[in-house]
Amino acid sequence: MKPELRALAATQRGLVTRRQCHDAGYRDSELRQLTRPRGAWVVVRAGVYVERVLWEASSGPDRLVLGDVAAHLVVRVPHVMSHDSAARGLSVPLLAGDATQPHLTRDGLRGTRTEAGIKHHSGLAALTDVRSARPLRLTSPARTALDVAREHGLDAGVVAVDHVRSRGVTMEALTGQLDLMSSWPHVHTVRHALALSDPRAESVAESLGRLLLVEMGFTDIDVGWPVAVGGHVFWVDLRVGCHLVEVDGLAKYVGRAAGGLADRPTRSVLRDERRRQAAICSVGLGMSRVMPDDLRGRARERAKEQIAAEHAVTVARFGETLPAHLAEQAARIRRTTPRRLAG
Repeated sequence: MKPELRALAATQRGLVTRRQCHDAGYRDSELRQLTRPRGAWVVVRAGVYVERVLWEASSGPDRLVLGDVAAHLVVRVPHVMSHDSAARGLSVPLLAGDATQPHLTRDGLRGTRTEAGIKHHSGLAALTDVRSARPLRLTSPARTALDVAREHGLDAGVVAVDHVRSRGVTMEALTGQLDLMSSWPHVHTVRHALALSDPRAESVAESLGRLLLVEMGFTDIDVGWPVAVGGHVFWVDLRVGCHLVEVDGLAKYVGRAAGGLADRPTRSVLRDERRRQAAICSVGLGMSRVMPDDLRGRARERAKEQIAAEHAVTVARFGETLPAHLAEQAARIRRTTPRRLAG
């Protein structure tokens, strides 16, 4: 890539457009050669290119962001990247399989429409808070979370709202955005997601696990609950009465070289996990363990049956109400000790 074009690409996440290439002196025959199969450049979308070395070094999520930037570069009307694109730019989690399409908000539309694989939404003039993530302009975290709820439904919406609330977005900011959506499609889903949200959730798994418990009829659900045993403080994902629910991600069993979080053999991780569970339950608590895959699709019903059965055993052994000394201990820990997800 010519130096002047490379300098421009550096301001656009490594991407360049056909027009920019022409301005830098490239002929169409050169572009065809550069973008041939296994050529030096990759076509991200029609008329937008990136060097192959950068593309092949990018993960799946990173490639989706490159797709968002490519969409931005080809749309000529004023716009702000929104919905899924804004979520990616702001690191707001999206549920797997829900979000692969670029989204933007602009004026001059009635409703929404998809053009060349880009979903266009109306309402640019109504945006009151826009964030910059060069070269993109993004909807605010509050607006983005609510748009995700409208676009993808309750589960995705609660995950997104939990995330932005855990990072300091206030309910006032969220309800202010909701007021602007009073007559928009699927606004009832947004209201429901706000009502079910909890800023204490620190992961997608915790949010989905809490929704599963809500669906089972539990109402007094504690999130990120601490207990001290043998001089150690352990944090548990979810608690209802004397019963705990842990949502175990696969990453902690997979070595770092393979993209996971484990820095020791799986057998050692499992041994310590079982010792941790035994210590926690020794103070008069029961526990259920589920995996993230158990929280979606057909496995969801089996997970509910499992938790219901194990909860019934816990109630039979220890009753339905958390002992006062454990409640007081948890309150004291929360006042003095920050939560650590690894604990």
